[in-house]
Amino acid sequence: MRIIFAGTPEFAATALEALLAAGHEVVLVLTQPDRPAGRGMVLQASAVKKVALAHAIPVAQPERLKDPATHEPIRAACVEHGAELMVVAAYGLILPQAVLDLPRRGCINIHASLLPRWRGAAPIHRAIEAGDAQTGITIMQVEAGLDSGPMLLAEAIGIDAADTTGSLHDRLATLGARLVVDALARFDRLVPVAQPEAGVTYASKIDKAEARLDWGQPAAVLARKVRAFNPFPGAAVALAGAEVKAWRGEAVAGSGRPGQILAADATGIVVACGEGALRLTELQKPGGRRVAAADFLHGSALRPD
Repeated sequence: MRIIFAGTPEFAATALEALLAAGHEVVLVLTQPDRPAGRGMVLQASAVKKVALAHAIPVAQPERLKDPATHEPIRAACVEHGAELMVVAAYGLILPQAVLDLPRRGCINIHASLLPRWRGAAPIHRAIEAGDAQTGITIMQVEAGLDSGPMLLAEAIGIDAADTTGSLHDRLATLGARLVVDALARFDRLVPVAQPEAGVTYASKIDKAEARLDWGQPAAVLARKVRAFNPFPGAAVALAGAEVKAWRGEAVAGSGRPGQILAADATGIVVACGEGALRLTELQKPGGRRVAAADFLHGSALRPD
């Protein structure tokens, strides 16, 4: 097919690469504007833009799509260059109905959950945080509602006990790329299925403030949060009055007042929680790098209370 692709992060770039490898002609890429990043806060192109430029694909980067003038590249891609379908993956902008109506075969989305569970911005984070046993990819038709369109294809994968958002993201990106190529290969034979009304949940955008862990919560809940907030935004924990990032941890047996350090050795720093205890095994001091607990404790005055 001749298609338009709309996406921004690495998750979407993986799908774009797969579509190109499968022989589809991408006549336009929509992606978010370049953003400052890194220590020097230098403007950086999105992962999708980098792929597009490498393949000499025209790129449009509107701040938003409310103004009809921003629709012109999309209209031109459809009318003048024969784009018949738009594929969307983690684009980050709301597509108004006027845009959805431009491709004659509509718009489809690669969503990183088993809909209708975890509609919204952060389905991978929220699935881990909630303790879900599985998640997956849904290929769906895009409509005006938030991830509410009819489903075309879906495939589940298990969430491993050690999965972080980073590791699960990579597996889902690979699955999403494979499924969208499959969807386009048999597009005319796919039967849209309405999402059930039961089981709808929403994956709200991650706020950095919620990454600060509350030792009063159960250790099992906090262990899931550590995994869910790795690699972004990183779980923040208070240890002996100082705030550090916790990148890996596990719930263990133990009791004490919430926040009390029960043990601190090469195997980890064990902190009492509202129920059980959390052993932190990879941490990061402000301005430092991520290190194992044994290295973190070198030169530290951290001791069991």
